[in-house]
Amino acid sequence: MTPTTMPALLERAAAAHGDHPAIVDGDTIITYAGLRDLVVAAARGYRALGVEPGDRVAIWAPNRAEYLVALLGAQQLGASVVPLNTRYRGHEARVVLQRSRAAVLVVCDGFLGTDYSVMLAEAGSDGPSGAEPGPVVAGLPHLRAVVDMNAAGRPGTVAWADFLAAGEQIPVAEVERLAADVTPDTVADILFTSGTTGLPKGVMSAHRQTIGTAEVWARGASLGERDRYAIVNPFFHSFGYKAGAIACLTAGATIHPVLTFDAEALMQLIQDAAITVLPGAPTIFITLINHPRRGEFDLSSLRFSIAGAASVPETLFEQMQEVLGFDEVAQAYGLTECVVATRSRPGEDPRHIAETTGPGVDGIEVRVVDEAGADVATGADGEIWLRGANVMLGYFEDPEATAAAIDPDGWLHTGDVGRLDEHGCLKITDRIKDMFIVGGFNVYPAEVENTLAAHPAVMESAVVGVPDERMGAVGRAHVVLRPGASATADELVGWVRERLANFKVPREVVLVTELPRNASGKVLKTDLRADA
Repeated sequence: MTPTTMPALLERAAAAHGDHPAIVDGDTIITYAGLRDLVVAAARGYRALGVEPGDRVAIWAPNRAEYLVALLGAQQLGASVVPLNTRYRGHEARVVLQRSRAAVLVVCDGFLGTDYSVMLAEAGSDGPSGAEPGPVVAGLPHLRAVVDMNAAGRPGTVAWADFLAAGEQIPVAEVERLAADVTPDTVADILFTSGTTGLPKGVMSAHRQTIGTAEVWARGASLGERDRYAIVNPFFHSFGYKAGAIACLTAGATIHPVLTFDAEALMQLIQDAAITVLPGAPTIFITLINHPRRGEFDLSSLRFSIAGAASVPETLFEQMQEVLGFDEVAQAYGLTECVVATRSRPGEDPRHIAETTGPGVDGIEVRVVDEAGADVATGADGEIWLRGANVMLGYFEDPEATAAAIDPDGWLHTGDVGRLDEHGCLKITDRIKDMFIVGGFNVYPAEVENTLAAHPAVMESAVVGVPDERMGAVGRAHVVLRPGASATADELVGWVRERLANFKVPREVVLVTELPRNASGKVLKTDLRADA
């Protein structure tokens, strides 16, 4: 039986797979026993910084070995991990750090020329500066330290080696005691999602839920010690974290973190490391299938893939098998609040896989209901409701939003529209919420619209997702300018680009004199999507 806390899972993995590689990151090879030792060292480092059980530790970094050590080290103490999107700008990160009251932030300064600690400081202060002596970052009084895994030496940061060295003063027995106190219901992670209001909401999962999600995914992929899993999906995303790294830990597979997506570098990795498992957003596979140099690489080791997180071209899964050579392909449906909800059935025709995300996975019930909450007929559209052990605990310190999302009977109201076929397989047909997905990343129009509203020339805007062959969808902003004001489409795109992550930036801005509305004055985004 799989352990239900991360410390116990890591201990079992070290005992069962001791000398087997847990992580291969470039020239760095970390065995399962070595990973356990590094995690304990990181936990001692956090204790030296004063981290207590129940505290939050934020991580703002790309996929690399240190990320997983930082994550598991925090969980070893009973702290909750708060992953931050590497594409965030300083303001976006600051909002999450404020709302989570993170005690420690781990960054990777210098990644792709970005100094996260500097960007955070330059974003300005929206809150109190705290008591003297002043906080590490102005406006973030709860933040005790910023640890830099890349040791770029920026002012106010602690180098990774110094962080680990400081932990040597903490007895191992103290960390072991705290690890033993972690329970299956301890909050393991809080993944912030912007939400339709544009304000971030923290999705809380217990240790048992994060491991349960990983185990369901690993079982569906027949993941085992023989597998070498290239994780392109970011560790800050539930796909790369829970269905990626933690799934590997449950099965003894080897994690190959992919720092950035570069098609040729990825194909070289597949060839050199004999990668067997490669999930990802459809964009990744479309790029590989159409790459002019694909035939120069040996991709024959590829065994299993799930392409999810976006709309899927009907021929994609067929081409993944015939062109890229996967033995098995699947599609799945989930959301941050319930990471793996459905999965296509093994042995399905690839054309059918493109049409359905499959039935509910073990432990998850699926309903499709009308506005009154009654089940609709087979083949009819309705809102998707989910219930089961791996549905989130709730939103961090937001009981109202939690109650709005999960009803008294435990059903999560997803806001997504779908239909069930005669086999109980779910097809996603639309979204009640305006959220759309760009290359696997959720974009909430309200956040983009709020950013546009801050421009002095903008009176109002409406942002919708429009289909894109490569990215699944891209944003289009319809903007009404203030009377007498002037701004170009390019200027408005630039305004958003300076303030939000690049995947949130509209591909196109359309200047209009008015927005379509219904009788009550609500903007008709369905009309805007139809026009696109």
